[in-house]
Amino acid sequence: MRILIITAGSRGDVAPFTGLGRRLLDAGHQVAVAAHPEFAALLGACGLDHRPVPGDPRELIRAWSRAASRDEVRALTRAYADGLADGVEQAVAGGTDLLLTPFGPAPLALTAGEALGVPVIGTYLTPAFATRHFPLPGAHRTGDAGPEGNLTAGRDVLKRAEGVFAGAVTRLRARLGLPADASAAVGDLRPVFHGYSPLVVPRPDDWPSRVDVAGYWWPARPAGWQPPGALADFLRAGPPPVFIGFGSMAPGHGERLGELVAAAVKRARVRAVVQAGWAGLSGGGDDVLAVGDVPHDWLFPRTAAVVHHAGAGTTGAGLRAGVPAVPVPVMADQPFWASRLHRLGVAPRPVPFQDLTAEALADAVTACLSEPAHRRRAAGLAAGIAEEDGAAPLLARIASLE
Repeated sequence: MRILIITAGSRGDVAPFTGLGRRLLDAGHQVAVAAHPEFAALLGACGLDHRPVPGDPRELIRAWSRAASRDEVRALTRAYADGLADGVEQAVAGGTDLLLTPFGPAPLALTAGEALGVPVIGTYLTPAFATRHFPLPGAHRTGDAGPEGNLTAGRDVLKRAEGVFAGAVTRLRARLGLPADASAAVGDLRPVFHGYSPLVVPRPDDWPSRVDVAGYWWPARPAGWQPPGALADFLRAGPPPVFIGFGSMAPGHGERLGELVAAAVKRARVRAVVQAGWAGLSGGGDDVLAVGDVPHDWLFPRTAAVVHHAGAGTTGAGLRAGVPAVPVPVMADQPFWASRLHRLGVAPRPVPFQDLTAEALADAVTACLSEPAHRRRAAGLAAGIAEEDGAAPLLARIASLE
């Protein structure tokens, strides 16, 4: 079967589909991934075909941070959605028998599936159905809103998300010759598999039966990857370091963050591996090593704790490694995952990025490392997660379509 995975966003929105794509290849399918050009090398190194989708998520994040008004943010987002719609149209023109889509581009994938007459399966990386049990990631409400408040907040998240792509969907339907008044609703997508562990976020009992929580889809390690010699030497030279990285967040703020991180590491009296990420973090000295992209499944088990932006993928990687975390959420779904880490007992209270100082970061690292319960709980969760096979339910469903 020819399978096209449509995704968009930062590396965390792409990496899980490298592992899922490899599992699909091993099952005998042909697999292509529609993603931004920046990820062509990553996908190729994992043995997956790449179909380019216009857009530069790094520049979009920079532009959002510089925007002078909400109208400007909306204009930037609309242009990005229109480009993504163009890319989806071109990607599906290459031929496919099945579309897989995360939540973000799901309206575009459903439109393309309708035009092609091919099935669409949801492959979501974060919770995306309103529930009474918790507010969805991205909800404006904070604290305990109660069951009805959670449900209302979740519906608001879904309504806002639908609005992001509404115009792009209308224009895509027109280009594909579809009636303007008969668009498929994302909420009716069936089936939907969520790619995170039910031990981390249990499946709510008020979700539709067609919606499942399958387990994590772990990123594939690029073929032939070996750790840099400097990193291997640094790890051997002393006790396990703390990992510090903010993934795709804060592009262009590397110098300021680098100074802050260096001061925090010194204050907490720890060693650290600092990942540059899109911020361009740097670091150096006897106790700090700066690195580029390093597979988290290799590095994290060799660390004492992971300080990160609480993106869905990095959160999962830390839990898989069985090490405690210091979450520093920036935006979008990150406050949700940061709160979840704290509630699971594997992290101290999150430090929101806007409140980040060297003192706050040092204090959080110290609190994380000085509480043995964090590591015990992390190890217990890792053991449970290791028993899961998040790809298996999806593979079984796809096999039933053949």
